[in-house]
Amino acid sequence: MKFFRSIFSKQEAEIVTSGVEWVQLTTDEQLSILDDTSYMHPQLIFKHSTQCGISGVVLRSFSSKAGHPESGYNYFVLDLIAFRELSNAIAEKYGVMHQSPQVLIVKNGIVVAHASHHAILELDLNEFV
Repeated sequence: MKFFRSIFSKQEAEIVTSGVEWVQLTTDEQLSILDDTSYMHPQLIFKHSTQCGISGVVLRSFSSKAGHPESGYNYFVLDLIAFRELSNAIAEKYGVMHQSPQVLIVKNGIVVAHASHHAILELDLNEFV
């Protein structure tokens, strides 16, 4: 099991720096700023479990699909294992039941779209800009 964690960790570190420019979501203050900024342009939260192979696969696929800076989005990734309380706060704030992996698109202070697992790859991000 430790072997797989080390492989996924290395791959995820590379993904975070290629394609999408992910910002690590780690604090309530960041969440508040994200919410305020959603009135100017959409914000995307990717809730990711570093211990789930499916989550890693979806994160990589989504990153390659969505990685266009001109998209108008700010991209945030939340490590569910390290920041479970923040994940729970997001679920409560936006009224979207927690799942993993999960994407939430926040615009004008509300979630305008969300998807989990492989349905994440079917989201049309242009629809919410």
